[in-house]
Amino acid sequence: MCCDFFYPRLGGVEMHIWSLSQCLIRRGHKVIVITHQTDGPNKRQGIRYMTNNLKVYYLPLVPMVDNVTLPTFAGGFGLFRTVLIRERIQIVHGHQATSAFMHECILQAKTMGYKAIYTDHSLFGFADAASIHLNKVMKFTLSDIDHAICVSHTCKENLVLRASLDPSIVSTIPNAVDASKFTPSSSATPSPPLDPLRDPITVVIISRLVYRKGIDLVGKVRCLIYTAITFSITYGNSVAHHQVRVKA
Repeated sequence: MCCDFFYPRLGGVEMHIWSLSQCLIRRGHKVIVITHQTDGPNKRQGIRYMTNNLKVYYLPLVPMVDNVTLPTFAGGFGLFRTVLIRERIQIVHGHQATSAFMHECILQAKTMGYKAIYTDHSLFGFADAASIHLNKVMKFTLSDIDHAICVSHTCKENLVLRASLDPSIVSTIPNAVDASKFTPSSSATPSPPLDPLRDPITVVIISRLVYRKGIDLVGKVRCLIYTAITFSITYGNSVAHHQVRVKA
């Protein structure tokens, strides 16, 4: 697993990599994670071990902005090659288009003849300057990719267009929620059934308040479904908070 985004930093990509690694380890595969070192109170350097002996290499690479390493395309080649040989790696799996380290790892892996897989986590546009630049880089990096994975069918269509990929080498593994981890406590007193015509219904939404997560639809859905529904929104620092509060 190769990416700029991994623990102790927190986020969806970080959790995805860790969870996928744990699942593969439980199935008997050997998995390692390669990322860059972190400074500050959660300093990580060298080799660390996580749950189920997941081995993590924190390479001495310099982060540039937003935890993304400075793109050099060859600066970390020696270290990366050493890790692949030492660990007897067979498949290199990169994550997230905005990770410069991922692009370098896939290009270097293909140079050495390794199989390479890429997982795309986000949707990107086609008109703004940042997306145009990133799409060109994606097309360059994935020109020789063995397989790609997307987290939704829309994401697959988006990636195929952005990177000019053959759809036959792109698979969709949709994101999902493990419902078994969100069950009521066995010791809780069961509440009586609600009367949908009189008792209010509370819907809890845990989401980033950004357009591409569908948060703009919350206010409209509330009015269309039922006026007695109360929305409780858990949010972080986001400019969309005021807009959602007004609409709801």
